[in-house]
Amino acid sequence: MTPHVLRHFCASELYSGGLDLVAIQAILEHSWIATTMRYVHVQQTRVEDASLAGQQRAAKRLEGLMG
Repeated sequence: MTPHVLRHFCASELYSGGLDLVAIQAILEHSWIATTMRYVHVQQTRVEDASLAGQQRAAKRLEGLMG
């Protein structure tokens, strides 16, 4: 376990807990958001949950247009 690995773990946990990337960028003192994005490791279930939520939002919008 190195400090660098701990930074990755911390960034991932903060993101998993709901903190946005810009806030994590500030905490890690990264100049570029792309660097922060490389630090955050997203769990597959979070990706799947976000995809499902997006599909549900799109379906509701379509219902509104068609109804």
